[in-house]
Amino acid sequence: MIRDLIIRNRSYRRFYQEAAIERETLRELVDLARLSASAANMQPLKYILSCDPQKNALIFPHLAWAGYLKDWSGPGEGERPSAYIIILGDTEVTQSFGCDHGIVAQSILLGATEKDLGGCIIAAVRRQELQKALEIPPRYEILLVLALGKPKETVVIEMVGTNGDIKYWRDSEGIHHVPKRLLDDIIIG
Repeated sequence: MIRDLIIRNRSYRRFYQEAAIERETLRELVDLARLSASAANMQPLKYILSCDPQKNALIFPHLAWAGYLKDWSGPGEGERPSAYIIILGDTEVTQSFGCDHGIVAQSILLGATEKDLGGCIIAAVRRQELQKALEIPPRYEILLVLALGKPKETVVIEMVGTNGDIKYWRDSEGIHHVPKRLLDDIIIG
């Protein structure tokens, strides 16, 4: 069961933008994050939820989408996420967020996958501009942005080829291919 969720939980970058996600669904996903592990149980993370097209439009221009796809600047109108969850670190709780944001991002995306949604963890964020656009108080550090929606693309896992190239790519049909190393290649002892 968990293996199937993990295999289905790909980084989707194109969505059926008109397929709305309700705020309550975003709250349910953040509740999974709330219940996840936190270093020293500090629980320093906070969240901004967006499922409103106007607010989504404020978020979108501050994100970079696929570093390996040099000729693609991100999803076009009609293929953009219908929701976002912005993961923030509250500096009044702690100055160090460790790997908490990675843990909660995975929890949220597994929950989204279970709901037949897809998403993408975006760390390439123009943080200062997004902070200003959303009027986020300075005590909060933007750690990650999760783009969410109903996937409009197929993402498949491939084996890394003999050349060792791990860069993801799209074929002429628009299928997104993600090379993964073999299990025996990553276990060293």
